[in-house]
Amino acid sequence: MKIIEVYKRLDLEITKGKGCFVWDKSGTQYLDMFGGHAVISVGHTHPHYVSEVSRQLNLLGFYSNSVRISIQEQIADKLGKISGKENYNLFLCNSGAEANENALKLASYQNGRKKVVAFTGSFHGRTSLTAAATNISAIAAPVNETTHVIFLPHNDLNALEATFSEMGNEISSVIIEGIQGVSGIHISQNEFLQKIRRLCDQYGAYLIADAIQCGYGRTGSFFSHDYSGINADIYTLAKGMGNGFPVAGLMINPLFKSEYGSLGTTFGGNPLACSAALAVLNIIEEERLIENANLIGNYLLKELRKFNNLKEVRGRGLMIGIETVDEFENIRTALINKHHIITGEAKPNVIRLLPPLNFTYDHADLFLTALEKELA
Repeated sequence: MKIIEVYKRLDLEITKGKGCFVWDKSGTQYLDMFGGHAVISVGHTHPHYVSEVSRQLNLLGFYSNSVRISIQEQIADKLGKISGKENYNLFLCNSGAEANENALKLASYQNGRKKVVAFTGSFHGRTSLTAAATNISAIAAPVNETTHVIFLPHNDLNALEATFSEMGNEISSVIIEGIQGVSGIHISQNEFLQKIRRLCDQYGAYLIADAIQCGYGRTGSFFSHDYSGINADIYTLAKGMGNGFPVAGLMINPLFKSEYGSLGTTFGGNPLACSAALAVLNIIEEERLIENANLIGNYLLKELRKFNNLKEVRGRGLMIGIETVDEFENIRTALINKHHIITGEAKPNVIRLLPPLNFTYDHADLFLTALEKELA
């Protein structure tokens, strides 16, 4: 039996990680500015993280939600305080797609409607309804196709207003990333998010903030949506939540009714996953990593915008997109092979920077120096 080939992989096998660095099987060290798609939030093998996960594994790795798991309540309390959403309720699950799927279902449960508004450039997952709400036709099979999802141009106020005017009483929810990651780091403008909030309130629809990649402090605020000053009805969380351990969640406005059987999960919120998630929150709080993401991110953005031969630099905090001109389309490969710096990408010409939140000025300067050499 062979592994099915569904990813275009780098020709690297990473065998070790520490902080913001990883090593391949030959012992070569790389600066990790990708974090496995923004998953590594507090650095590889952080001592507190390793200690807490190991301690829990030696006590109890798994039990189901058929019993009380008190560490879940600790996460809810800590997450509420750090995010500033203390009155919200928490549902724990396993992945970003599962979180978004449940958020869309929960909104439909609440108002009994079927229509979902999503946007061009969106990526919300590869499961049934999340694939339908993702603006990438290649990931949706015929069984995922539905007339329930309406795609609107991202950041287009007029199209948004017109759609709600026409069918606002049919719309169950609007799902939107604060910063679109997969399409190349495109910020949802403050005015656009504020308009969505007002229209949802006016027509009885719900705002779902997809914070899978752009949440958990990555943008210098706990949620990238916070920059607009609005509150969503549901926030979905995953990637940085467990620093590599599969854990995800929904933060749900208390106006939503909780009924037995409406949401459920076998593995979600298990003791081992919770130990990883709680360790991450403690590290973020104690090491002030949200503030650090803001500081280092602003430094990177300022320095990158000094380069004359880049088409555009976009982003907030440590979620940055660098759009290159065509002649530099292979620059990511050069950064990996010549300078041993791993970044992400978005086709055709965008380098995505998603490093751990404990990234430093020295790490940033390593990258800036290497990029300058390649652009020269």
